[in-house]
Amino acid sequence: MTTTTSRTEPVASPPGEPRPRRRRWPEGRASRGFRWLSTGAGALILLVLAAVALFLVVRAWPAITARGEVLGESISWFPQDSSLLGFIGPLVFGTLLAALLALVIATPISIGIALFISHYAPRRLANGLGYLVDLLAAIPSVIYGLWGAIWLAPRLAPVWQWLSDTLGFIPLFAGPASDPPRVILTVAVVLGAMILPIITAVCREVFLQAPRLHEEAALALGATRWEMIRMAVLPFGRSGIVSAAMLGLGRALGETMAVLMILSPGALYSFNLLQAGQHQTIAANIALQFPEANPLGVSTLIATGLALFVITLAVNMAARAIVARRKDFSGAN
Repeated sequence: MTTTTSRTEPVASPPGEPRPRRRRWPEGRASRGFRWLSTGAGALILLVLAAVALFLVVRAWPAITARGEVLGESISWFPQDSSLLGFIGPLVFGTLLAALLALVIATPISIGIALFISHYAPRRLANGLGYLVDLLAAIPSVIYGLWGAIWLAPRLAPVWQWLSDTLGFIPLFAGPASDPPRVILTVAVVLGAMILPIITAVCREVFLQAPRLHEEAALALGATRWEMIRMAVLPFGRSGIVSAAMLGLGRALGETMAVLMILSPGALYSFNLLQAGQHQTIAANIALQFPEANPLGVSTLIATGLALFVITLAVNMAARAIVARRKDFSGAN
């Protein structure tokens, strides 16, 4: 005897009557626990961030409220200006200048490497290059500092001298070029090497997510590989490139040891990239001056750290905003 099993078809509701609601299974304890755990983890991040900001404000408050004369006595390493703004300003300028120069150096190279890995290199070579890029991102900054101070700087000295002799009429390369080249441009080259793996890794993943249909359509219309990349890949990855560059910028802004080991410090608003004793960054200055600072000097250094905290937070928030603007883009759009 054969038994036939009939599948029950859903019965349509008569016109005018509300559709029956689908049954929702009750939320289990495990689901509720995971939901509260995830919410708590997100709230913990905000609490830690708020705690760091509160600590910086409280510890920097004596320097913020101190009179200029008293503050000038505590800042013995910066005697030419006794105001807090006059102390922080050149450090912010040097920090932004070094980070932006590093970004200008690293971003085009990173985009080229990412495009080669994602669209030009054979698969086996691309995998090897991807592992190498990830390995470069794991090298400690002190290793980069040693490499830059001992090996790279002597080899850059003739290059900077040539720039000074050839392009010295441009204020950026006005001479004489310092020898040894413990200058902001050498720091920018080392910082560019440090942020290059970060920008390359993000750009590589963005380029690999480019819609395959768009690439094949461009090739089918007779475009060369570079024209396909220019029309289909780069427009799709534009926001990813910008966010990757800003993530690299955040890394360069907070770098300490590499800058401290290479740069000859100064405290000027100067665009002379080849002269020593012109610039200093916030993080390197804190590491250099903290051991010998008195209590008010420590508060002053923490105030500079608060400025760096605000700058880094603004950079990361801008990167997240750029990513959020393109999160709904897909190959079907």
